[in-house]
Amino acid sequence: MMTGARVALASLTLVAAGLAGCQAKYEDAARVTAATQNAESAASRAEAAAQRVEQAASKADAAARRAEAVAEKTETRGRR
Repeated sequence: MMTGARVALASLTLVAAGLAGCQAKYEDAARVTAATQNAESAASRAEAAAQRVEQAASKADAAARRAEAVAEKTETRGRR
């Protein structure tokens, strides 16, 4: 009878160890998924920020061209 109980206990121990291994694999997969999602989110935010920088640069360039045009007009009026 004790031998049967020991075998059952050993079997349960092996099953528990197997389940713990499965849980660890699941937790690892969940961590990888979360890290991937965080990286994708960060990439999206970086892309949006880059687009805002490009827009700001375009606006600054247009403003500089307008300022140059005004300066040229002012210079030509002063020469007359």
